[in-house]
Amino acid sequence: MPLNRLLTLGVAAVTAVTLSVPLAAAPASAGSFHHRSGGSLVLVGGALADDNAAVYGRIVQLAGGPGRARIGISTAAAPVPAEDPDADTPDCNNSVCNGEYYADIFERFGAADAQWIPIDLDRPEKADDPAVVRQIASMTGFFFGGGDQYRYVTTMTRGEAQRDSAALAAVRRKLRQGAVVAGTSAGAQIMAGRDMITGGSVDPGLRDGAKPGYFEDASILGYLPKGGFGFFTDGLLDTHFSRRGREARSIRLASDTGNNRVFGLDENTALEVTGVGSRHRKLRVLGQRAVTVLDLRRARTTGGPVWGIEGVRWTRLTAGDRYRSDRWQPVFAPGKQRVTGADTCAVTPSEDVFWNYGLVNLAEALIDNAGCASVSDVSWENDPQWEATLTRGRGFAAYRSGEATSFTNVLIGIRAA
Repeated sequence: MPLNRLLTLGVAAVTAVTLSVPLAAAPASAGSFHHRSGGSLVLVGGALADDNAAVYGRIVQLAGGPGRARIGISTAAAPVPAEDPDADTPDCNNSVCNGEYYADIFERFGAADAQWIPIDLDRPEKADDPAVVRQIASMTGFFFGGGDQYRYVTTMTRGEAQRDSAALAAVRRKLRQGAVVAGTSAGAQIMAGRDMITGGSVDPGLRDGAKPGYFEDASILGYLPKGGFGFFTDGLLDTHFSRRGREARSIRLASDTGNNRVFGLDENTALEVTGVGSRHRKLRVLGQRAVTVLDLRRARTTGGPVWGIEGVRWTRLTAGDRYRSDRWQPVFAPGKQRVTGADTCAVTPSEDVFWNYGLVNLAEALIDNAGCASVSDVSWENDPQWEATLTRGRGFAAYRSGEATSFTNVLIGIRAA
C-alpha cells in the first residue's frame, strides 16, 4: 500500500483479508495502566497519513509507550463490506479492512497489540456483548476511524436519548482511568459534546442556517442537539477544516446554537488534550497544519434579508502551540518568529474564499501586508455570493516557523456580497 494514502471515509487495508479479533484477556498490568493527570484525547482533522509519526507515535506514547500500548480500533463509521465495491481488492474501504489497516500502522509504531473492536452496522449488537466489553477493558488506548459520525451514534448508543451501549460505557470508564481516546475525521467529530455537526455544505448552510437532525441531503447544515460521545466539551468541533473551507459553516452553526467557541481541525493535524475531566487539562497541536479556534463571544449577527456576522475572533495554532481553554488564551511555541509584514497592500483573490485554504490564504495576505486595513474575498457560489472580510483585532499577533503561520485576534466578518 502506498504511503500517505488519504481517503475521506476511511482507508484501504494493505490486502483484503478476514480480520481475526482476539478477545483474550490482557495481562493485568495493561488493564490497570493509567496517567496520573487523567485521560487524553487526540483529535485528528482527517486525511491522517500513515507515516505521521507526530500523531501515531504520540497516541502510542499516551497509551503506555512502545512495547506496552494496547490499542482498540473502532471503524463503525465506515461502510460495511457489502457496501464496498472494492471489498475483495487491495483498494477496499470498509469497516473490516480498515481495522486491519490501522492495526498494522499502530504495531509499526510500537504498540504491543492493536485489535479491531468488532462493532459496525452489520454487528450493532456487539456493542452490548460482554466479550467485547472485556476486550475494551484490556486496552490502554482507542482509535476511532473515519466515515460518517452518525454511524457511531447508531451503533454505539441506544435510543433517542443516545444512552451508552455497554461498549461505549467501557470506553468512557477507560478514559476516566487514564486511557487515550483518539480519532480521525468522523472518529474525531464523534468525540464532541452538544450540537455535534452531522453534515452540510458551506454555502447553503450559510444561507439557510442549521437544522437539528441527520439528513441525507448534503446541502443541509445538520446537527445533533444531544451531541456525540461528549468526551470533548470545550467547544464545537469540525474536521477537514481549512481544506474544505469549513470556517464559515461552523460559525453559522455556533451562532445558531448559542455556542461561543469552535475548534477546527485541519487534515493530518491533531489537537491533543491531556488531563481530560480534570481542572488541569492541556491542549496542544501536533502534525502538519493547524487547529483553528473561533471565539464568538463578542460576535454579532447583522440584519437584513440575508444572514451575516461580524466580530468573530480567529486564532490559528500550528505544531507545538498550546491553548489555555479556561482562559481562552493561545500560547505560541518558543522559537517562532514574530511577523510584522511589509508596508504594502497587494492581495490576490482566490477562486473561492470558502474552499481549499481560501480563508487561510486571505489571512496570510493580511499578515504580510501591513498596509492593508482589512482584506476581503468572495465565494464561488452566488446564491448568494458571500464576502469574507478580515481585519486585525486588538491584540493581533502572528508568528512563523518555516512555512507554518500561527496568529491570534484576526476578526472575521461574513455577509452577502
